[in-house]
Amino acid sequence: MRKLYLFFLLIIAQISFAQEDAWVYFTDKQSVDYYLQNPMEMLSQRALDRRANQGISLDSKDVPITASYRQAIENQTGITVLAQSKWMNCLHVRGSIENIQALTQLPFVAEVFFADRTLNTAGRQSSSNKISQVQKNLETEENFLYGNSSNQIQMLNGHLLHQNNYTGAGKIIAVMDNGFPGVNNMSPFQRLMQNNQILGGYDFVNRDENVYDGGTHGTLVLSTMGGFVDNQLVGTAPDAGYYLFKTEATDYENPLEESLWVEAAEMADSLGVDIINTSLGYSTFDNPAYNYSYADMNGVTTFSSRGADIAFSRGIFIVTSAGNSGSGSWLYIATPADAINTLTVGAVNAAGNYASFSSIGPSSDLRIKPDVVAQGVSSIVATASGTISSANGTSFSGPITAGLVACLWQALPQKTNVELLNIIRESAHLFQNPTAQLGYGIPNFNLALENALALWEVKTNKVKVYPNPVADQLTLILPSENTNATFELYNQLGQLIFQSSILSTQKSIDFQAFSSGVYFYKIKSQSEEVQGKLIKK
Repeated sequence: MRKLYLFFLLIIAQISFAQEDAWVYFTDKQSVDYYLQNPMEMLSQRALDRRANQGISLDSKDVPITASYRQAIENQTGITVLAQSKWMNCLHVRGSIENIQALTQLPFVAEVFFADRTLNTAGRQSSSNKISQVQKNLETEENFLYGNSSNQIQMLNGHLLHQNNYTGAGKIIAVMDNGFPGVNNMSPFQRLMQNNQILGGYDFVNRDENVYDGGTHGTLVLSTMGGFVDNQLVGTAPDAGYYLFKTEATDYENPLEESLWVEAAEMADSLGVDIINTSLGYSTFDNPAYNYSYADMNGVTTFSSRGADIAFSRGIFIVTSAGNSGSGSWLYIATPADAINTLTVGAVNAAGNYASFSSIGPSSDLRIKPDVVAQGVSSIVATASGTISSANGTSFSGPITAGLVACLWQALPQKTNVELLNIIRESAHLFQNPTAQLGYGIPNFNLALENALALWEVKTNKVKVYPNPVADQLTLILPSENTNATFELYNQLGQLIFQSSILSTQKSIDFQAFSSGVYFYKIKSQSEEVQGKLIKK
């Protein structure tokens, strides 16, 4: 009887996997010139501003796939289109091997690549949305009462950023996960809802706009960044804006989820998102033929890691959880944590010691992974029922870090995502001696801020800017060769708010009209440009 039972199981498995998953890549895109000349047809103004601020040009990857190509694929017998990617110029399809292979006969199909790579004849080389005005529930952000969540923030010196009023305001984070039940009606998230910080979302799994169902994992993840219960839980970016995207299915594990992740990243890009957090990882699937090997964790093989790097090339900062396989048979990071330009976050306990479950590095091409670590043991979270609890996993060390990335970028609005990634890595306590378990170690976000500002500060034997902090009058003293210069003042959003000519070696600027807060200045002359930070009392 047992043999018969196993026989029927084998038959069921064969039937289940008779339908194969594959990506169909197109040869070209139509109307490229039109879209590049009319960028608002494909990207929001906020997305275009993010590109412009970082000196990133538009290219053909930004152009939508050709609709007639997709329609022609959908019209083919036995083919179901499940996802698409303009960045990769491809569709994710499902069908029989024969029907999928027949797609190569279409003149606009460049290649078909099966998720089961043994079926491939040749391997593949490896609307404007603005954050509403935040209505503060507290008089000053520096008075946050963190309660039990204090350790996970203070470990990274994130509380010092908060004390300087860097709380993520003006930055947008997209959260890719399996569902967000309770976010729309439970008290730990009411501050986000009341202040209109949940900017929207989409369920890519079910193709609808309801993100407040599904698995509860996304709710826990979001709470570490945006949750708020006074003296119990304060997220690391309580004033950021959030898009919620469901890309992870709860009832299957399939490479389709990687395609949905890339689709969501493309939507995040078009909406002008600054940071993507993903506490998801892929290495094994329901169909073992689709499984990855450690060799595939090289940043250029998997669909999601390639998508993550394209997202980064658009100016988005990517934060990924390393995974929880450190004590299992897999051991290593899972994709897209292997992506070349993602900040991959492992886990430590409350004392800063390695958490045994945290996936280790390096990537298979020997890059340092994880990049950094944060508290992932007994992390304080809010559940879908609204209770404050604790949970383990790099799923939480990742978003705890992502929230502080938003705070740091708020403090350094002129930095690119490339610069920010390097600044964070260099602030970590093991930067000079990284390990497979901890990567570069625990990042110090206050040190990262100080180091970044130190790069801006001018040498005192050349230029003097004082007093700092300033109350009424700011004095500038320049060397004699720079008497024909300009002084520019920027707010925390990187917007130029004041400009004045400097025609002598000393100049006074009236600061009484400026509000209290942090500003950035530039002094430009023909021979050099110096920058720095100013604090107005």
